[in-house]
Amino acid sequence: MVRSPGAPPADIPAIRAQGAVDILAEQGTADVLLIAVGSMAGVGVDVAQRLAAQEIGATVVDPRWVKPVPDEIVDLARSHRLVVTIEDNGVIGGVGAAVASALREAGCRTEVRTIGIPQRFLQHASRAQLLEEVGLTAQHIGNRVIGWMSAASEQPEVPSVGDRSAHS
Repeated sequence: MVRSPGAPPADIPAIRAQGAVDILAEQGTADVLLIAVGSMAGVGVDVAQRLAAQEIGATVVDPRWVKPVPDEIVDLARSHRLVVTIEDNGVIGGVGAAVASALREAGCRTEVRTIGIPQRFLQHASRAQLLEEVGLTAQHIGNRVIGWMSAASEQPEVPSVGDRSAHS
């Protein structure tokens, strides 16, 4: 985690709870599920607003715990086109890896993208400077998600096994 002295971020009230998951924002259609962990929750809400401006719907959740991955995360992932985890922690062995593993085990084929701190030493700086350096800002994350959604919409849809419409 990027640890720096200072006050913790303000609590973001949930618009509703779904089991062990607080739903912080729902913007438009269920395109992207943003799993924003802890202090990154506010960034997740900002990202959802940026995506909405580009007509990309987003649901922002903050799970009350991350391991084991709550079943509600799997359920929500099934109804979205893309899952993006946002954490101010190392990506190797982090929340994103746990979510990807849980979805795979549950047979959920929704793509997972993980945004966090790369596994390298960071120079000493303020928290804001470090988050900017590693791309953990709403602007950087929003741009990445928009790019992923754009690339996904350009891909031809691959019929699933047993999809009869592909054969007619």
